[in-house]
Amino acid sequence: MLAACSSGGLSRGDGVYAPGPAGELDVDGLIVGHRLMAAGEYELALRAYTRAAGQQGLNVDTLSAIGSANLHLGRLNQAEEILRRATEEDPEFVPAWNNLGVVLMERGKVGEAAQVFRHAYATDNGNSDQIRDNLRLALAKLDNRQYATPQENEEFRLVRRGTGDYLILSSI
Repeated sequence: MLAACSSGGLSRGDGVYAPGPAGELDVDGLIVGHRLMAAGEYELALRAYTRAAGQQGLNVDTLSAIGSANLHLGRLNQAEEILRRATEEDPEFVPAWNNLGVVLMERGKVGEAAQVFRHAYATDNGNSDQIRDNLRLALAKLDNRQYATPQENEEFRLVRRGTGDYLILSSI
């Protein structure tokens, strides 16, 4: 009975309001995915990135994010394919090039990875210490490839647009 006496109904002014259309999200799926990646929830991050791709389309940001999540999940073939698509979409997108280099290193394609890291470093004008370190590791591994001795403490870093770093430990 008291509801009939109120003048406002559901309004934003008093903090109560009706929800928006079904399926409309207020939060960017890329942001949610980045936070989930930072928390180590790679499968959930992949789902968030896939939702973002559904909303924004398969652009360089969503492709790069999906590829990075697949890399963390150990799906190297999928990660490589998607990151290659990201670099084709935008040849100047440095994080996609770097992350493709990480995938190639994980797959044992050291020579191609070194070329990809070179391209990423040049495209970034040498501004990223992480990419420079990845390039150094790849070149060192390329120079010492004939000895086939595993090296301890090899680390390759994933790079993404925005804040935060992802770290991939070399399995070799």
